[in-house]
Amino acid sequence: MDAGPDGGTGAGSDGGSGGGLDTAFFVAWLEEAAGEIARQRDRLTELDAAIGDADHGTNLDRGFSEVLRALRETPPASPAQALTTAGATLIRRVGGASGPLYGSAFRQMGKALEMIGAPGAAVTPAALAEAFGTGVVAVERLGKAAAGDKTMIDALAPASRALSKAVRDGLETPQALERAAQAAAEGARATVPMTARRGRASYLGERSVGHEDPGAASAALIVAALAAAASRTAAG
Repeated sequence: MDAGPDGGTGAGSDGGSGGGLDTAFFVAWLEEAAGEIARQRDRLTELDAAIGDADHGTNLDRGFSEVLRALRETPPASPAQALTTAGATLIRRVGGASGPLYGSAFRQMGKALEMIGAPGAAVTPAALAEAFGTGVVAVERLGKAAAGDKTMIDALAPASRALSKAVRDGLETPQALERAAQAAAEGARATVPMTARRGRASYLGERSVGHEDPGAASAALIVAALAAAASRTAAG
């Protein structure tokens, strides 16, 4: 997929598939994600109580609160910096497996965008799709997980495929990201009948069947936040 910088003024100025996505857009995504994680904290913790350590929601809520604090203290100068700051903060502040996994995803996305253009430049939706894909690969490698293992990959991988296809098909940015969010939500729900093969839930074997994976659920929330950020900036 072709990816390159775009000198536009941001998603709010051009919501089309070729419009630029600026630093404010990525900060809006992280703000939306933090808010959604906070609202769904108890549900995520309940899901984790069934097949994990019962701390997924509280850990992520604390981590994303720290991300917002870091962004306020040192406002990012570029989309890449916003994502790398988020990634580094999650790695430092979130316990368990989710911190390193999400942190690596955001940090790898930031590194991918850093290769695209000058500091402060907006990026194209195609570049976002490409960077999102590299983030998913980072999670796969670190977690040694694949689709069907009942992990966050079961939400992230379909979202990445849906986003890439929507961008190739020329959909408007909000619609493309909504497709990704729908794919992530469907992927998370599809983990319910799966037997966990990775992570703490894998120790339960067949007893993990019948429960939605908490990592897939939180991944779906984060992708939904991405779609919400696009809609918000386009409407603004």
